[in-house]
Amino acid sequence: MLKEHKITMLGTGLIGMFYTKTLHNQRGKDRVHTVYSRSEEKAKQFAKEWEIPGWTTDIQEAINDPETDIVVIGLPNNLHKQAVEMAAKTGKAILCTKPLARNAEEAKEMLDIVEKAGVFNAYLEDLVFPPKTLKSLESVERGELGKILWVRSRETHGGPHSDWFWDIDQAGGGAIIDLGCHCIEIARNFIGKAIKPVEVMCWADTQVHPIDAEDNAIGLVRYENGAIGQFEVSWTFRGGMDLRDEVAGTDGTIWINHFLRTGFEMFTAGGKTGYVAEKAESNSGWLFPVGDEVHELGYVNMFNNIFNALDNGETPMESFYDGYVINEIIDACYRSARSKQWEPIKLQEWRGESKVEGPGKSSEVDEKYLLIKKERMPDGKTKLIMKEKTSGKIVEKILTQSN
Repeated sequence: MLKEHKITMLGTGLIGMFYTKTLHNQRGKDRVHTVYSRSEEKAKQFAKEWEIPGWTTDIQEAINDPETDIVVIGLPNNLHKQAVEMAAKTGKAILCTKPLARNAEEAKEMLDIVEKAGVFNAYLEDLVFPPKTLKSLESVERGELGKILWVRSRETHGGPHSDWFWDIDQAGGGAIIDLGCHCIEIARNFIGKAIKPVEVMCWADTQVHPIDAEDNAIGLVRYENGAIGQFEVSWTFRGGMDLRDEVAGTDGTIWINHFLRTGFEMFTAGGKTGYVAEKAESNSGWLFPVGDEVHELGYVNMFNNIFNALDNGETPMESFYDGYVINEIIDACYRSARSKQWEPIKLQEWRGESKVEGPGKSSEVDEKYLLIKKERMPDGKTKLIMKEKTSGKIVEKILTQSN
C-alpha cells in the first residue's frame, strides 16, 4: 500500500528542481512540503513555482519540520555531511544526491551516522535508473551477455551550472567526482555490485579552464573477477550532453545512447524553441530535444524504487553504502592521476563476495585442442581456430558437413 510522504527539500538549484519536478508528478501523493535555500529570494521563488507550502533559509528548521518524514539533500558537496548529521537525529529517511561526499573519509562517516541512527537511507544515483539501463540490466542478469568483461561509460558536457562545482574545496574535485561518480556506478551495476573493485588507473588534467580541479579524465577500474570498468568524463565537450554506455560480455554486447542521439532530431532556423535539454548549447540549427527529460535521466524510476523500498521496509537499489564505495574508487582515481600508476582501492568495509572466479580463458574442443574462435566464412563453411594443448601451437580447421 502506498503511503503519503511529505518531504523536506534541501536545495533549490538544478538538482533540487529535477527532484521536485519528478516527485510532484510521481506516485500521486508524495509532495515537497518544505524547501530550504541559503537565498531567501530563491527559496520564495522555488516554493511559489512548485506550490510548496513552506520555505526557509534555516536548514535546521527545514529538517525539523514536524510534518515531513523524508529529507532530500540537494546541496553542494561540502554540506552533505552536516545535513546528514542533522537529519539523522530526527529519525527521518535521508536521501542524498551524488556524490555522497567529497572523499571516502567523509562518505564513511556519513554511512556510519545513518546506520548508527537506524534511519532509511538512499543514494540518489539517477543514471542507473533510465529505462534503457534497467532493461539492459535485466538482460545481463538473465545471462544474455554471458560473463561481463568490460563496461565503458561516458558523460561529457560543457561544464556544471553552479559556481561551487568549479571550487575544488567545496566540490572535492572536478569532472571525476561530478561525472565519474555516475559512470563508476553504472559499471558496478553491470559487472555486479557484489564483485569487488580492486585497483584503478586514471589520467586527469585541467586542459581548458583556469581552475585547480580537473576538467577532463579517463579511468580504468579493475574488478576482482578481471572485468574492467572504463569511464570518460569532460567539462569541455561542445555540443550538449553526451551520455553513452557500452557493455561487452562473452556472449553479447549492449550499446546505449541516452541523451545526444535519442531518435528525436529537429532543425530550426528561428531559434524560438526555448529550452531544449540539459546542457544544450543552442536553440537553433540541428537540435536533439529530449521528450521526457526526468524519465530519460532516470529520476522517475529512481524515486519509485526508493519510495517503494521505504514503504515496504526494504533496501533501495542504491544506498549510502554504494555511495561510500564510489567515493573510495574516486579517491583511488585521484591517487592514480598523481602517481601515474595503478593504485589500490582501499575499502575500509566490503560487503560483497569474498572470492570470485574470473571469466575463464579456455573451452575444450576435444582431448587435444582448446577453442579460440569459431566463425562462419563467406562461402558458408565453418572455421575453428584452436590451440593445441601440448605444444601451444595455434591451428585452424575447416569443418565439413560430416564434422
